[in-house]
Amino acid sequence: MPDRVLIHDLSVDCIVGDLPHEREREQRVFVDLALEADVREAARTDDLRLAVDYVRAAEIATRVAVEGRFRLVEALAEGVARALLAEFRAAGAVEVRVRKPAGVPAAGWAGVEIRRERGSR
Repeated sequence: MPDRVLIHDLSVDCIVGDLPHEREREQRVFVDLALEADVREAARTDDLRLAVDYVRAAEIATRVAVEGRFRLVEALAEGVARALLAEFRAAGAVEVRVRKPAGVPAAGWAGVEIRRERGSR
């Protein structure tokens, strides 16, 4: 299994949804990220410059979610995946899960999970 840098339960308040009330008020979503990258050199040298900076990854995911004002969680996840692959050249693939607790009233959450690899469409 490849090395993975993980972020779990990133809480983001943003506009996401297609219903009129969802276009007016932010709602909380939770984002999980997995970035596949070889971390051996960063681990060997203990040098952040050689690592996938998970703080920066969280900042990027948050910015994309807040600025995007997406109608679909699918579009939000796709935007985050694209931005992360653009920022982190060392990442060969990313997985993004977006969970929307208010998506289905009778459920704990609804959402989407995607995987995107560098160079794939």
